[in-house]
Amino acid sequence: MLAWDAQVMTNKIEINLSQVAEFIARFKEINPLDDSDIESKLVDTDYFGDSPEMADNLLGLVIAGTKTATCSSLWEWEHERETPLEPGYLAAIIDGCGNARCIIQTLEVKVTPYNQVTAEFAKAEGEGDLTLEWWRKAHWDFFSRTLPRINKLPTQDMPLLCERFRVIYREDI
Repeated sequence: MLAWDAQVMTNKIEINLSQVAEFIARFKEINPLDDSDIESKLVDTDYFGDSPEMADNLLGLVIAGTKTATCSSLWEWEHERETPLEPGYLAAIIDGCGNARCIIQTLEVKVTPYNQVTAEFAKAEGEGDLTLEWWRKAHWDFFSRTLPRINKLPTQDMPLLCERFRVIYREDI
């Protein structure tokens, strides 16, 4: 477990652990899910993309309600995480400055090969011009940047975790 007053660097984004801890504490106090077991729930910390700029841009789409889906490489998830991504998973989403801005809840996860992602899913990701063609190019470029650090390269049939989520808590800045 990390000390909450430390600063942790993760892929160019420095997480403000004290702000994130306070944000999660406020979420649990308000308890928007009306969950009697909220205090024992793990709320992970995550961000979208691979740079501060991308994290801010994609977070903006999430907060606006445009982005209700995302995908991750299954290979990367298994390399970096101990727990599987499954419905009910909670994550505090941070911005490019490392501050928590909202909490999302995973609604659905499907392992899908890259070349079988649908136009409907691409649109739900809310990025670019919302087309499957745009989605494929942008995500191929993304995985070409991120997978080599775990000694992988993108393939047409690489397994993706296609996730649907909803924002369950946010605070205006």
